Amino acid sequence: PLLCLFSLLFGVVWAITGHECLPGGNLFGIVVLFICSVLGGKLVGMIQLPTLPPFPPLLGMLLAGLLLRNVPYVTDAVYIDTHWSAALRNIALSIILTRAGLGLDPTALRRLKAVCVRLAVGPCVLEASVVAVVSHFLLGLPWIWCFIQGFVLAAVSPAVVVPSMLLLQREGFGVEKGIPTLLLAAGSFDAILAITGFSTCLGVAFSTGSTWMNILKGLLEVVGGVVAGLILGLFLCCVPGNDQEDLVLRRTLMLLGLSIFSVFFSHVIGFFRSRQPVYAGLNGYVYLQAPVAAMVGRSWDVFQPLLFGLIGAEITIKSLSPSTVGLGLACISIGLVIRLLVTFLLVHFGGFNLKEKFFISVAWLPKATVQAAIGSKALDLAREEGDETLIKFGLTVLTLAVIAILTTAPIGALGIGLAGPRLLARQVEGQHTHTPNYEAEPTRPRISRFLNGVWCTVIGS
Repeated sequence: PLLCLFSLLFGVVWAITGHECLPGGNLFGIVVLFICSVLGGKLVGMIQLPTLPPFPPLLGMLLAGLLLRNVPYVTDAVYIDTHWSAALRNIALSIILTRAGLGLDPTALRRLKAVCVRLAVGPCVLEASVVAVVSHFLLGLPWIWCFIQGFVLAAVSPAVVVPSMLLLQREGFGVEKGIPTLLLAAGSFDAILAITGFSTCLGVAFSTGSTWMNILKGLLEVVGGVVAGLILGLFLCCVPGNDQEDLVLRRTLMLLGLSIFSVFFSHVIGFFRSRQPVYAGLNGYVYLQAPVAAMVGRSWDVFQPLLFGLIGAEITIKSLSPSTVGLGLACISIGLVIRLLVTFLLVHFGGFNLKEKFFISVAWLPKATVQAAIGSKALDLAREEGDETLIKFGLTVLTLAVIAILTTAPIGALGIGLAGPRLLARQVEGQHTHTPNYEAEPTRPRISRFLNGVWCTVIGS
């Protein structure tokens, strides 16, 4: 029966899309890449060493894309249009930032807002600057391309940090001091800052207009994104539903749809939407954060293989230069050392003990999501320009992004998995926790809860 159903489905798709679903077609390439990435992720996730947490599946997904791109004859059959590839990577980035917003605890965020800002801005900016300087002298890149490279490598990975922090939060590790919420919020803003810096530098590199206007445009995008997130979060409060299940489905679909418009306000919408109570008939006013987060998580399960499979498929091994790989590893290593030291210093006055400071520094190492989402954008624009020199620069940026994923993602994931239970205090069962109550609370006035949600969103923004 499954074979007959598959044959019927293929026949219908073939009748509609024609050659697109055959080898060499765009739809065929996306489906094959998705299946291979899922299988690669499952195989890597099954690798279990004694006393160590499992390796992150994203490594298997990236290697699957790399394999499909570099196997003779297979690479000709698995073709994916560059515009489709860029769109799918942007959607995946929006989804993981929305998921991070849904995991924030407003009480802990209010208390840690100063540390959150320092942790989001300091390591990202300093690492980007250091990597830019090192790249100029080691790789010979022009200064503007050095800063493009720096901001690509400076972002921490929501794909590694978000699931790890949500797991630690669920198990009660570090909850009392709000460490999971701190890293969730700072990690997402760190990613947005890196994307803003990257977009600004990319605009300067490929634009003939004023440099200051390009910088101003990048800053206005961030401010506009936060404002848009607040407005659209308010709009989502008015979406009607017949019952709680209907509310969850409608709000999840609209949340994802609106977030995909721009990565700059997906995080704000996710945070704001998860904190607003809705009226659910006899159940009174309820928070829908948990079921909405579960549905967003299932969406991420679909787009994560595409994101890392696509970035792996951008690399051709025979075109790589050993000197570029070696010098790239040196640039990445120097940047990581600076990030570790700066992170440790910036959380010094946050009320954390030595073990917690060390854990936060380790959790700030992994790189994957932003590198996969924007690593090839410079190369795509260079190919459109047709300039061989710019294409070479773009390929260098992409190569270092892939190397950073392959080296830091497993180290960071294993570091978080090992250090979290050993360095963070666990919330005692029955002890007061900062995790909000998602059950029905009909006794609290709706307007009060609404204003509290607005206040928390402004603080988080």
